[in-house]
Amino acid sequence: MKLFTRKEANELLPGVSADLKAIQTLYAKIDSHREAARLAAVASEFGGGMSGGSDYVKALYEVGKITTQMNELGIQLKDYSRGLIDFPTMRDGRVVLLCWQLGEDEKIEWWHELEAGFAGRQPL
Repeated sequence: MKLFTRKEANELLPGVSADLKAIQTLYAKIDSHREAARLAAVASEFGGGMSGGSDYVKALYEVGKITTQMNELGIQLKDYSRGLIDFPTMRDGRVVLLCWQLGEDEKIEWWHELEAGFAGRQPL
């Protein structure tokens, strides 16, 4: 598990913020095709495809690519719809999570215990 300093996490926020916004846009596109994809899956035994199928697949691929890159950096995506992410860090000799979400200042101001989640956020 990668551990971040607050400074390291803050330096990543501008790029991660853009990635989170892209994920939200991509999920909106995915959601707009979900019913057509479900129907196409049911009808797949007869061949054919779906209207907008290539856009749907491309959006799925892009979400996977972005989330994989975030995961490889050590960033934990908690809720794409809110743009909620965590950065593991050391605090008082134990691993905790620096917590940030879209709409907050471009600096991390919150943390929480591993099991506490968003509801357990505390100011730094």
